[in-house]
Formats: sequence, C-alpha cells, structure tokens
Amino acid sequence: MKSEDQKDYVQSLERGLSVILAFSDHHPQLTLSEVAELTGLSRPTVRRLLLTLEQLGYVRCEARQFSLTPHVLALGYAYLSSLNLTEVAQPFMEEVTKQTGHTCSLSALDGHDAVFLARVPAKQVMRTTLTTGTRLPAFATSMGRVLLAGLPEHQLEEVLAGIMLTPLTAHTVTELACLRKILDDVRCRGWEIVDQQFEEGVRSLSAPVRDAGGRVIAALSMSVPARAYAMEQIEEELLPVIAENAGEISKRLGARLERR
Repeated sequence: MKSEDQKDYVQSLERGLSVILAFSDHHPQLTLSEVAELTGLSRPTVRRLLLTLEQLGYVRCEARQFSLTPHVLALGYAYLSSLNLTEVAQPFMEEVTKQTGHTCSLSALDGHDAVFLARVPAKQVMRTTLTTGTRLPAFATSMGRVLLAGLPEHQLEEVLAGIMLTPLTAHTVTELACLRKILDDVRCRGWEIVDQQFEEGVRSLSAPVRDAGGRVIAALSMSVPARAYAMEQIEEELLPVIAENAGEISKRLGARLERR
C-alpha cells in the first residue's frame, strides 16, 4: 500500500522536470536518445515529454537536436542555469556601461517579445524605467530584431505569422515585407540600430550573443536619447563597443565567430 505522500506524488511531473534538467552547460543540445540515457527514462516516454514541452514552448527542436528556450525562465530560471549566461555576460555588460556611460541590457526571445534577462544601469536614467523580466515587442526593438534574425527560417515564419505590427510611434515599421527585409539585413551585418520605432525620442542598438552551436541565444543592447546621438554617431561610437562585448560573451560561451 502506498503511503499518503506517495499517493500525492506526481511521477509525470518528476519525469518532465528531469528532462528539462538534463540540459546543462555541458549538454545544451541533446537528441531524444541522449535525453533518455541521461534521465534513465524510456525512449517512448522521453519522446512524449519532449513533444509536450515543445508544444508548450519550453524546448525547441532543430535537426533532431532538442534545446531549452527562454520560456523555461517561468519555471525558476532553468534556462539561465543551463547556459550560465548572465554570469558570463555580467563583466562585459559592466564594461559597456563603463565605456559608454549608458545602461547595458541582455535579452532573449520569448514568443513575440524580447525579455530582459539582466541590466547594468548607468547613472543616467532614461525616461522609461525597464527592469529584468520586462517584455518589449520584438518587431519594433533593436534587440528583438537581432533575436528574430537569428531564428531558423521555419521558426521565424511561425513567429511572424502571429505578430501584430502595431504602430507604436510615427516611425514604426508596420509592413511585414519591410520587416522581413530588415531582418535579412540584420542577419547579414550582425547588428541593428532602431530609430524611435518603439518610443519617440529613443534610439537603440543591439548585437547578437551566440552559444557554442552558433545559435543566437541573446542580444546585448543599449538605448540612448535621439537628441544626444545622431544615427551615424551611434554606429561609429557606440556600436563597436556593443558588438565587441557581445562577441566576447559569445566566445566565453564557446562560439566560434567569423570575422566580418
């Protein structure tokens, strides 16, 4: 006979969590067979759990390799623990803020939004106060566009199919064809600068952070007052700092970066 505690024990929940926790800094991408081996669960059980987690948005699958998504943050920062991302990024974000005098942010994509994972504030405070966990529309922000441009084509199509291109300012791009072209350009050059498309009077710039597999897993970004920085000035003075430090974070995560 089962004890009272055993009667209330949900084994399927235990198995689902064990599948999520199988991913780590040593195992950021796993096949179905590898998950089964690490968890001790049968392949059919692991298959059902992975497909369920994928449908719920907690894992993604590419070429039979499964990996966690930022949506796992909702379950207690398992995503950050597996990649050690914020710990690796922190000193480089501090360096960006020290060099530029502006707040530096790290974000990841969750659905249609870019979500702040960490921020190193500067003494200067922008009009809009943003904190860790804040969600911004990916299509209208520099960090969101860097993250969208880093998606595999089939995933990007799925995301774009559900995005409402709402005009947030007079400058916001609201035509899907135009947004696709912008994302193609971002993918080619490896960075993005947005001019007052999310908020009037604010310009932002971002560069991608990649993991050991070369995937874009985060964006390093900064926002500045439009009255203080012309677009050319941002590209010449601030972008190199963001791009260099995003590259250094990527290298610490095992990425091999090509010279542009």
